[in-house]
Amino acid sequence: MGKEVHMSVPFNIPPYVGNELEYVKEAVECNHKICGDGPFSLRCHEWIENRFCAQKALLTTSGTTALEMAAILCNLKPGDEVILPSFTFSSTATAFVLCGAKLVFVDIRPDTNNLDESKIEAAITDKTKVICPVHYAGVPCEMDTIMDIAQRHNLMVVEDAAQGVMSSYKGRALGAIGDFGCFSFHETKNYSMGEGGALLIKNSAYNDDAEIIREKGTNRQRFLRGQVDKYTWEQYGSSYLPSDMNAAYLWAQLEKAEEINTDRLATWDRYYNELLPLQEAEMIQLPVMPEGCVHNAHMFYIRCRSLEERTAFIAFLKERGVMAVFHYVPLHSSPAGRKFGRFAGEDIHTTDISNRLVRLPLYYGMNDQEIEAVVAAVKAFYK
Repeated sequence: MGKEVHMSVPFNIPPYVGNELEYVKEAVECNHKICGDGPFSLRCHEWIENRFCAQKALLTTSGTTALEMAAILCNLKPGDEVILPSFTFSSTATAFVLCGAKLVFVDIRPDTNNLDESKIEAAITDKTKVICPVHYAGVPCEMDTIMDIAQRHNLMVVEDAAQGVMSSYKGRALGAIGDFGCFSFHETKNYSMGEGGALLIKNSAYNDDAEIIREKGTNRQRFLRGQVDKYTWEQYGSSYLPSDMNAAYLWAQLEKAEEINTDRLATWDRYYNELLPLQEAEMIQLPVMPEGCVHNAHMFYIRCRSLEERTAFIAFLKERGVMAVFHYVPLHSSPAGRKFGRFAGEDIHTTDISNRLVRLPLYYGMNDQEIEAVVAAVKAFYK
């Protein structure tokens, strides 16, 4: 008998709508402007501000540097503490560590994998300055409670909404609820410019400082607007502006943002409906969507029953041409996590969920055959 042939389904294909190269060419040949804050960057800023009701949006070179800018704007000093989940990417933590802050990791909720808002207050000390909720898989954290805690304890809130573009909490866009919000436009995200991100600012009092930090510590933006007659070095900063060629690539996708979102949600819904019987048979756990939360289908994951089962499951899918992957190793268990932070309270869910979670392929333009191949492989494993 011949070897069984399976369709090859990658984990991710970066989004591409068709106008990207045309716009990049326009930036190069027509605009003659390929550094930061050219016409395409400004269009992206305006679109983000209008679409998400954000007071101010600035493109950055990555979601990581958006977080770095937020950390600087929070005026963090060595020894200050930041509360965040351990179940997140290193960028969430690194941004605050660069300011000398100490990380205080808190357990995640068993339903959404998000920061457990009920564990935050016990982790607050007189050194706490910032709470950083991470909207895992584009599913919103319990922001009303988090904002209430922050207000009562006079803390800043930095939303890591790297995965949350187009998601909303009780009608409000993720990234536009906290003092600062950080998006990612990495190639693994729903909307991409290769490498890139954006910082959203709630209070206009921070606008000038944000522009100065982003422009190598100079007030160049005020000069370009004619507000000062020459520009000068004002304070610490870096070069956080992405090339306008990258912004041109992103602009093509923002123009089609609703179409991309609808396409991804359709794939997510098919996975959910097809795999629901496995959850009902208590073989797997599917994602949970709290009331009042709208997600963006950034990710479709399942939770296996054990680490051993997950290892076998990923290998089984790979044999059938389906690339499924696990996710974060909890930061508090890493060498840097132990060096720069501590875990507050008990790790009940973080490590357990990390050991059992596996992500299925999901990308814009995924076709019926690819979706069916993934579903068939999952069902075959659990048969």
